[in-house]
Order: sequence, then structure tokens, then C-alpha cells
Amino acid sequence: MNNELIFEKAAPILAQLEKAGFDAYYVGGAVRDYLLNRPIGDVDIATAALPEEVKRVFSKTVDVGIEHGTVLVIWQGDGYEITTFRTESDYKDFRRPEKVSFVRTLEEDLKRRDFTINAMAMDRHGTIVDPFGGKAALQSQQIQTVGKAQERFSEDALRMMRAARFASQLGFQLHIETEEALSRCASLLEHIAVERKLMEMDKLLAGKEAAAGIKILLEGGLIAYLPGLLGQEQRINKMLSYDLNKLTGIQKWLLLLVLLAPHKPGDWLKKWRMPAKKIKYLAGTYETALKQQKEEWTDFSLYEAGVDQAMDAEAVNALLAGRPSKAEELKNRHADLSIHTRKELAITGKELKEWKNETGGPWMKSYIEMIERAVVERKVENSKEKIKEWLEACNLL
Repeated sequence: MNNELIFEKAAPILAQLEKAGFDAYYVGGAVRDYLLNRPIGDVDIATAALPEEVKRVFSKTVDVGIEHGTVLVIWQGDGYEITTFRTESDYKDFRRPEKVSFVRTLEEDLKRRDFTINAMAMDRHGTIVDPFGGKAALQSQQIQTVGKAQERFSEDALRMMRAARFASQLGFQLHIETEEALSRCASLLEHIAVERKLMEMDKLLAGKEAAAGIKILLEGGLIAYLPGLLGQEQRINKMLSYDLNKLTGIQKWLLLLVLLAPHKPGDWLKKWRMPAKKIKYLAGTYETALKQQKEEWTDFSLYEAGVDQAMDAEAVNALLAGRPSKAEELKNRHADLSIHTRKELAITGKELKEWKNETGGPWMKSYIEMIERAVVERKVENSKEKIKEWLEACNLL
């Protein structure tokens, strides 16, 4: 769906609020991305209506963050977060405000936001409200805080990582004052939950200009306050010597692992509080990448790795070696394998027990593994009859 249609779908919500006597606007990232002609994700709406007033205007609502002024409105099957104009008091622990106060004016609400490019609003007719020079910042491709940078970073230290992340996503430069405030405030990142840091790092590494984001983390001294990266500046700086645009976000995590070479990659990844599934995948792909730096891909090594792991490991190894990637070739080879998982084997443990006339035991595991490898390496066709014949020829039955 194009951007205009996204706003058109949400326009009746603004109209309903206005009909009830309350100002309402699209705000934040949706407005920024609309002006940049980038794909829009969620459409956030801000209004002068208090949460209870929003709930009276709409019949279907959910209290998703009502203490902070946010109500989820269900409209024609879609959900829209509507937040009351608000100001925030002094921040607690450099990450959250002590108290949120509701206000009736848009400018007061926009004043509390992090960067000028995120402090714009748009009404349902397309008129932009830009009290802090967000459009000028977009035109000059600069990331600049709303007000004094040191104050904004002291309120919520994660904003420093957000600055680096936006540099990666948008390809923008930091405003000089914003840049200078990073090194003064970097230590405040100690107060930020690892999960929040991970969310920003994932977005940074997935950005089209990830090198710019990483450079900001290095030059601003933020690296020292990120999990497992203290004292690793030299190795992380080496990332910048490679063309990171050739890698996906997950592949950049893998490259970072390869360059850091932690003794226990799984433990290093746990420091980032990653989901267990992602830790297992990255740690496994790391081992595959190291192995394939020394060996050629065989059908069985490709089978063991799986297509995703193989392609990710190959992309990183090719970048490190300065050669073209064989990832597509590996993808095609994997597709041509006779089986792709053990479940596709034509025989089961039941047949093995019948053929050998024995009860189950440890021998079954070794037989299955042997058959699996033989099928993958095309030493035997994947059919019950052929596998039985092969076992007999090998004097195993």
C-alpha cells in the first residue's frame, strides 16, 4: 500500500476526533518517512483529547498504555495508537520520565521528542506543522536534537543509539552539537536495559548505511557501554573496511562475531539478551563459517548447515576473502540435494529393527546417521529397497 493510501485509511479517525472538538494529527516517523518518500510502517496519531475522551469518541478501544496517554483504536479492522498531547517531567534513571502531564497544544507535545526530523506533525489535509525545523533538517540530511542535545540525551540515554541508528537507516550526518554531546553523555548508556540496546543495534545493523552508524558508536564512545564490546574498538573498526552493503542485518551480526572471535560465541550473544532461537542460529552459523574458511563445501556439509546458514556463512566469508559470493550457487546445490532433513529419509527405526530382527538401542542412531550421509552423498538412492540392499552389501544386515 502506498503512503497516500495509508494516510487516507487513517483520515476518518482524525475527522472523528475533530468532529468531537479535538485537534488531531499524524506525528513522528510516519510524517518523516512520508516527506522522505520512504515506506511508512505504523501511523501514530496525537490528539488534544484525553484518553477517556478518546474512548468516548470510538466504540472499539484497548488500553495499551493509558497511563502514558495511549489508547489503541480499532477502526475498520486496523489498530491505531492515539496518544494525548503530553509533556514529560524530569527523567528517572536516564530512561523514563518521573511523570507525564497531558496538555492541549501540539507544540508542547512535539517539544518533548528526540530529533527535529521526528518532531513534525501533519493534519488530515496534508498540512505540515514543523515548529523545530524538521523539514530543513531533512533537506540538509542532518540528525539534530530538539533543543539542547545534552539535555535530550540526559533524559533518555538510548537516544544516542537512536541517533546512530537513524544515521544508518537514512544515511544522514549528525548535527555538530548532537555529535559533540555523544562523548559527554556516553556513560549514561550504562543505565539503559540491554533489551532496548539490542533493539536499536538490530535496526542499526539492518540499515543501508550501517557503517555510518557503527562509526558514530565508535567516535562517540558508545561502544564501551554495549554488551561485550568494551576494549574491542580496533576489531569493530575493522568492520568499516568492508562493504557492509553486501550483507543483511543478521550477516552483519555474524561478521561481528567472526571479527571478535569470542571463546564461547553463545555466551557472548547471551550478553545481548537475544532470543534463544537467534543465539542458536548465530552461534551455529559462526561455527559453520569458521569451518568453511578451511574446507570446500561438500553436499553433506551443505546438508548439515542448511540453506540459510550456508548462505549467511558464505556471504561473510566471501566478504572477508574479497571474492565473489557463491551463496546463490549453494542455494541451488542445496535445492538439488536428495533430502533436506532427516525426516525425508525413506526408512525409519521401525524398518531397521525388522531388518536386523533386533530391539532398539544405540546402534539405531549410528545406522540412521550412516544412511543419512550415504543418501546425501548419493551413495544410495533414498528408497526402502535400495537402502536395504546397500546395508546388505555393506554386511550390516
